Amino acid sequence: MTDDQLLRYSRHILLNEIGIEGQEQILGSHALIVGAGGLGSPVALYLGSAGVGRITVVDHDTVDMSNLQRQIAHTMARVGQAKVASAQMAIGAINPEVQVIPIVARADAALLDTLVAQADVVLDCCDNFATRHAINAACVKHRKPLVSGAAIRFDGQICVYDPRDANSPCYACIFSPDTTFEETRCATLGVFAPLVGIIGSMQAAEALKLLSSVGRPLTGRLLMLDGRSMEFTEVRIARQAACTVCGVAH
Repeated sequence: MTDDQLLRYSRHILLNEIGIEGQEQILGSHALIVGAGGLGSPVALYLGSAGVGRITVVDHDTVDMSNLQRQIAHTMARVGQAKVASAQMAIGAINPEVQVIPIVARADAALLDTLVAQADVVLDCCDNFATRHAINAACVKHRKPLVSGAAIRFDGQICVYDPRDANSPCYACIFSPDTTFEETRCATLGVFAPLVGIIGSMQAAEALKLLSSVGRPLTGRLLMLDGRSMEFTEVRIARQAACTVCGVAH
């Protein structure tokens, strides 16, 4: 670690749980972020500022004026640009040492199969169930830890799914791929701006804990936040033997 790095990451290094060894693990790691919007923005900024060595960001969309109420990685000057390019610029402005790999594409199964295999941790910051299930399937296949977050209106949730843990459920254990969900999007229902910041920051925290082997991750614990009352509810979830993705038969 260079003198500049020792200074930049000194507040992490001072933490007994992280120290130089944990920070070096973070520096040598690769995070995959799927979605560069409300959740992906704080995730990208915190992982970048913390020194995650490589960050791949996947999103097909461009920055729109309506995004700026909550998507803090983007600016007025970058309206119309690809969100992944905007996120790359935002991370670079904070920490130019981080290698950011922007991918302008929809995260389909084929792309995820390639990208998840290369990552140390995957962060689901997308906004639809089909992509969430595709991310989950790839993480189960390649045994990669997944930090999944969601936020709509005043309600948020976060959970860690870790296929390396025999007791950990996967996303499909909770939300079956065979169930038809009505997609709820903030474009029609709205979203409280700081809520995505809260959940996204928690996702970044869980990812950094996983990368540096610190603390107890939210594995198998679905944490839900009611932003109206600022109350958290935790639901413990076990792996489902009959799960069509990670169950015994699969």
